[in-house]
Amino acid sequence: MLRALMIRDMLLIDRLDLVFQPGLNVLTGETGAGKSILLDCLGFVLGWRGRADLVRQGADLGEVVAEFDLPPGHPAHAVLEDAGITVEDGLILRRTVTPEGRRQAWVNDRRAGAELLRNLSDGLVELHGQHDDRGLLDPRGHRQLLDQFAGSADLLVQVRAAWQSLSQARKARTEADARLAALRAEEEFLRHAVAELDKLNPEPGEDAVLDTRRRTLQAAAKVREDVARAVQALSIQGAEGAMRDAQRWLEGASDRAAEALEGRLDAPLEALARATIELADAQAGVERALDALDMDPAELERAEERLFAIRALARKHSVLPDDLGGLAQDLRARLGALDGSARDMAALEQAETQASDTHRAACAALTALRTEAAGRLDAAMAGELAPLKMERAVFRTVITPDAPGGDGADTVAFTVATNPGAPSGALNRIASGGELSRFLLALKVCLTQGAAGLTLIFDEIDRGVGGATADAVGRRLRRLADEAQVLVVTHSPQVAALGAHHWRVEKRVQGETTRSTVVPLSPPERVDEVARMISGDHVSDAAREAARSLLNA
Repeated sequence: MLRALMIRDMLLIDRLDLVFQPGLNVLTGETGAGKSILLDCLGFVLGWRGRADLVRQGADLGEVVAEFDLPPGHPAHAVLEDAGITVEDGLILRRTVTPEGRRQAWVNDRRAGAELLRNLSDGLVELHGQHDDRGLLDPRGHRQLLDQFAGSADLLVQVRAAWQSLSQARKARTEADARLAALRAEEEFLRHAVAELDKLNPEPGEDAVLDTRRRTLQAAAKVREDVARAVQALSIQGAEGAMRDAQRWLEGASDRAAEALEGRLDAPLEALARATIELADAQAGVERALDALDMDPAELERAEERLFAIRALARKHSVLPDDLGGLAQDLRARLGALDGSARDMAALEQAETQASDTHRAACAALTALRTEAAGRLDAAMAGELAPLKMERAVFRTVITPDAPGGDGADTVAFTVATNPGAPSGALNRIASGGELSRFLLALKVCLTQGAAGLTLIFDEIDRGVGGATADAVGRRLRRLADEAQVLVVTHSPQVAALGAHHWRVEKRVQGETTRSTVVPLSPPERVDEVARMISGDHVSDAAREAARSLLNA
């Protein structure tokens, strides 16, 4: 409920403090007195889009403060909780604007943006009028209104949960389809690559082992050539033969000329004997070394071929040689996914079918509930339209199939036919101004259930009607006010007389300055105001008597 509204330096208002009451609050005044200014200011503090030139001429800052009561369970509590704002009972919205258009807002002294204000306003205030395209005249909101009337909140939760499950199942199946298509596109490559890798079967670290073995074998081949030449040099064809020849020649010479040589060859012969022994040892050692270097000539070729094959395959797949094993595992897994895709896709399709059946069943139950509620709403509207002198008008809630989604599988539209047999259509296209006002009022009376904490504002909803019809409009407004706070801007004396609280909007001119203000009316002042609304500027005794009659009715 709107408890208070404080306005400073906005449009034609310099300073205004209003304290509103529960029930039916009426605001009256001459045309142009500034009643719309109050709505502009309230819309401003609620974050609604409106006119730009809001600051009073000559002022440095315009400000509006609105104070609301929030009963437990009010929808605004959830919005505030999401914003990290704690409210125990009251809610204070404050918003300022400079002449240059800079705006700032606060919610209970916490800085806030216009979006938060608008989200809060959805549960705080509803504005209705002949040009109200934000509320009952907006076909996009008719399904939600019918659901509120039907009490389908629990079933909507089921439908949305089923839709979420179906959406997830569809997404899983779609993603699996995409993966399968990608795998099928590279199936030939996968099978060839896996076969190639399996055939080579490289092991982690094998590249380094092969490279080391290759280098060893290459070095061994070169060394063996040198050792073999050394063996040849030490053999009977080399040093050994030469030494034996020398030894034989010296021994012969020593025997033939022993006296002449006087033993001079003995020492050399002994040395040759020792050298022969050492040479034999050297030859044996070199031959053993040569035997140790003996290898399969094809081993180097085999090592090189495998090393080059591993490196070529690594370059082909743009990985390191040691990563070929991991690549093989990945490719085998992708190939396995491809080979098992039929089984997996069948499971995903079954899950999607089950989710679709569950969602379809929940939608069907919701459609049935909406259809039943539509019948009740149409009957309730017929009962409301008759007292409003529209007993020949026909209101219908039309439910048509729609693409299934999170809110069911229905489109809902409120249609009217102003006379039997006349074509029906949207509210704002079929009804005239006065008829539209009464349709909207009747619809709001039928739809308002448990609206505690909500403020309903009707801006000249009674325009174009008078007499008994205006009285019926006022009584419907007063009935609405039993469940919600109602503020009505009216030019109808019948409606004004039924208000529990009455304010008059006045425009005052002082010198070159024009000001609008709002004053609460005492019982005698209400008589004069209703009489003015009946007779005009000249208030007669008869008009006062008629006003008293209306006020006491």
